[in-house]
Amino acid sequence: MESIINTIVARPPAPGHRLRVVGLDGTETIDLSELYAQAGRLAAHLHSQGVERGDRIGILAANSLEWVLLDLAALRLGVVTAGFEPGKFEASDELLTRYDLKHLFTDRSAKEIRHLAESETKATPPTPRYEPTDTTTLKFTSGSTGRPKGLAASVGSIDSSLRAVQEMFQHGPDDDLFIFLPLSLLQQRYWIYSALRYGHDVTVSTYEAAFLAMRQTQPTVVMGVPGFYESAKKHIEARAAASNRTHHQEARKLFGDRIRYLWTGSAPASAAMLRFFTAAGLPIYEGYGLNETCIVSKNHPGAHREGSVGRVLPGKHVLIDPDTNAVSVRSDFPVNTRYAYAQPGESERMFAPDGTVRTGDVGHIDDDGFLYIHGRADDTIVLDNGKKVVVRPIEEAMKASPAIAECVIFCPGQTKLVAVVSPSHEPPDHDAIATHLAQTNATLERDERIHKVVVASPPFSIEGDTLTSQFKPKRSRILDLHRAEIHDSDRGIHA
Repeated sequence: MESIINTIVARPPAPGHRLRVVGLDGTETIDLSELYAQAGRLAAHLHSQGVERGDRIGILAANSLEWVLLDLAALRLGVVTAGFEPGKFEASDELLTRYDLKHLFTDRSAKEIRHLAESETKATPPTPRYEPTDTTTLKFTSGSTGRPKGLAASVGSIDSSLRAVQEMFQHGPDDDLFIFLPLSLLQQRYWIYSALRYGHDVTVSTYEAAFLAMRQTQPTVVMGVPGFYESAKKHIEARAAASNRTHHQEARKLFGDRIRYLWTGSAPASAAMLRFFTAAGLPIYEGYGLNETCIVSKNHPGAHREGSVGRVLPGKHVLIDPDTNAVSVRSDFPVNTRYAYAQPGESERMFAPDGTVRTGDVGHIDDDGFLYIHGRADDTIVLDNGKKVVVRPIEEAMKASPAIAECVIFCPGQTKLVAVVSPSHEPPDHDAIATHLAQTNATLERDERIHKVVVASPPFSIEGDTLTSQFKPKRSRILDLHRAEIHDSDRGIHA
């Protein structure tokens, strides 16, 4: 079976489909055949400057056409890209040295990249042919603490994931896939590769411009994390209440009239949010995967079960420990079998000797092959009385309030639960938070009840280093920032 990566570097796509890049400052549109041609010219220039197969280039920039061109030019050369997320990394000589970069391209390189891609230049160098174990990119775990770990991603893992997704969702000529998370996250680039291979449109935007861009471009598929959809749900509910229109009408107004389905993953999604969008006429499908495994399972139109994260994909093997319910994943085409950059012992903790990934999650597989994730192994708090409390369902219950965007629970002294919540808006609605705290506690057993709530100020954010790039709370960072309030019995909203 021909490699998808080999296919997209070896021959141009058929004309008629396009890439759009939509930001707050405007829209750029380019036919995919012209994108391929420009990437070839850029590859030729990089090669003339001494960039050769096996070298590594870094890209530290916001989503842009230049980002896409550099990534595709690197594929055309057999060069490894290292995608650095702005805000998490700073351009420096140390970055070049630490990650052995031949060049580091930043937002300031944009004009030069565009000029080189659009101008006539030397002949394109020979097209590389990739083996499944070859790597094309160095990606970084989002991580909640410390320096991000590097992971070189194999061609085999990319190919197998794209092929499995295409079998499930059948993206075709009428589709426009919408992405807005950073292109430094490899999976966001999957959809550009998919467009080049399978013939559909793709739109790249940013989180800040996402809602504006959707109204403008009318996508058929939106790729988003649960936090994005939670924000959209609250917006739709508020607009529907104010306008006397239905959730369906407001959802279509926000996402556009052409939505075929919504994709979510990367973090746990609440059942209430998933049901909301499906009931509003926008079916949403949750999946499961890690940086270290790529996509493991996915709900889709042909196989969907509420509460699960879908059936396990071909080429993935999920192993459930019979004693602890710990989830491990073995892949026919692993992303890799160790980290490229990590502290001593970190690779060994994550990867078994045969490459099996210890996910740190707990779950089970039902008789029909659907995978259910119950939470992280470390989501369980053991109180001083021996009672075990699983905090994820409690956090999800708190997030059901329109006044609360995110919730993280701690247990100082292993006696009473304390929630740190990020308000949905500022100033926070303390009365609404207090009311919801009381309502939530009324549904819980005594040991599961929240003793008090600390309202984070400022709210959690990527810029404040309290959310990852995929909008997951950084628990240890949040604990460090709010330790004094968590431990001070006089501060916070008490039950």
